Amino acid sequence: MSIDIDALPQVMGDDGQFHAQDETVDLSGTTLEAWAATGIFWLLGATVFYQFFTRYALNNSASWTEEIARYLLIGLVFMGAAIGVAKNNHIHVDFFYRFMHPRLARTVSTVVDALRVLFCGAAVILTGLMMSKLGSNSRMSMVDLPMNVVYGVCMLGFAAMTWRSVQVALIHYRRGYSVLERVDSTMQDR
Repeated sequence: MSIDIDALPQVMGDDGQFHAQDETVDLSGTTLEAWAATGIFWLLGATVFYQFFTRYALNNSASWTEEIARYLLIGLVFMGAAIGVAKNNHIHVDFFYRFMHPRLARTVSTVVDALRVLFCGAAVILTGLMMSKLGSNSRMSMVDLPMNVVYGVCMLGFAAMTWRSVQVALIHYRRGYSVLERVDSTMQDR
């Protein structure tokens, strides 16, 4: 098998200079959860850098950084999970859908969408109940803040997952199929 080098994209011009142009960056499709996750990620990075700097450069580690980094990582996970729900790319098994009758596959897929909405909605309610039981008595170890700040971020993540689950279920309903039924489709297909 031979490769035609002239058919490949050229990045070197006749003048011997490198000529490549980047595509324009379009952030218009970035969800609110993605912006929140980006902010939390940079706070986490700054916290870990501060921890590294105080430990190894100043030889006097800031004790609060480990706890705050842990809580920021929790927030990042919950915001990331909401992004995964919005993109509908969580782990799923589509093997059995290939062998199901199309009507049965559609029914099972609809049940999966409904269960996802119910699960995430129940998680919002349960997190709220837990937060009300804890009140302001439960505090963080090193930083004098209530633990409900952390649980509030978790509840916000579950609320975003619930909202995105409803949106995904509506898209599947309007299209008449889901990614489970047609593995080659994406959420952008309309």
